[in-house]
Amino acid sequence: MIDYKDSGVDIDSGNRAVELMKAHVKKTYTSGVFGDIGLFSGGFSLREFKDMEDPILLASTDGVGTKLLIAQKMDSHTTIGIDLVAMCVNDLICQGAKPLFFLDYIGADKIVPERIEKIVEGVSNGCIESGCALIGGETAELPGMYAKDEYDLAGFSVGIVDRKNIIDGQKIKEGNTIIALQSSGLHSNGYSLARKLFLEELAMDLNETFPNSDKSVGEVLLTPTKLYVKTIMYLVERHNILGIANITGGGLVENVPRILPEGLTAEMRESSWEKPIVFDEIIKSNLVKRDELFRAFNMGVGMVLIVENEKAEEILKDINENTDDRAFIIGEIVKGEDVKIL
Repeated sequence: MIDYKDSGVDIDSGNRAVELMKAHVKKTYTSGVFGDIGLFSGGFSLREFKDMEDPILLASTDGVGTKLLIAQKMDSHTTIGIDLVAMCVNDLICQGAKPLFFLDYIGADKIVPERIEKIVEGVSNGCIESGCALIGGETAELPGMYAKDEYDLAGFSVGIVDRKNIIDGQKIKEGNTIIALQSSGLHSNGYSLARKLFLEELAMDLNETFPNSDKSVGEVLLTPTKLYVKTIMYLVERHNILGIANITGGGLVENVPRILPEGLTAEMRESSWEKPIVFDEIIKSNLVKRDELFRAFNMGVGMVLIVENEKAEEILKDINENTDDRAFIIGEIVKGEDVKIL
């Protein structure tokens, strides 16, 4: 006689993982949560938004990419869940949507309850910082699908915005100012290139000290993606923000044009913003062409805001004095097609 465990799936471990994550999940609950852990679906009430003229739900889904391989090699799983939340909610806020709820998916070769708890703890922390609730998810044990100790993550988030307040970039004009919100590091993009550069070409060890830092190479590479929800929600309530771009895969050269009207492009000055130390080492290596740097990495810019020129200094001051983010004026909107980084 054989059972499910003989085939590589341990139902008891899965149940224990669920029990361990429950406390972290409940920490994220907001007033809109309907139901509880264990039901077949997660519910969320929209009663709080009944006064909106035309409420629009926006949704985003994403993963963390090969940054997971660093976490797995370091056996460090406490922050990768923050990355997962950030990759989703940072997209939602680009159109002015308030994140409401989040769901996650974890697929692994084997369910190790303590590891799953660490991952979900990170997801929970990301949700709490974003003001959204973790209302459901799936943990799948898939022997044969992944190598030993490997796992993958995916996330899904939903937000809401009144149609009249949607930020879609249609009002952007020539002469508008570009403001950058500083990134915390690589965020969760470009890791295939980063791993090749640091671990193969430069032969760095994940446990050695990163240059000009008190952290290890692995710790620097695992720096969580910055969550911009609080800052963006603060700004859209107080200022006229014309466009917002999340600088993810494709970097500045591909993400900024996504929000620009036809015939307009961005001209930015690289010397106008400060970069986290990881980018100093990437540039210093002289192993990646400059054009590729700005396509593969965020190069120190996590989020871009487009604002009216006459309001730019006021908004910049507000960000730097009243939020947890650092902001820089980095350029302007001009006529043309190709993004220029001078």
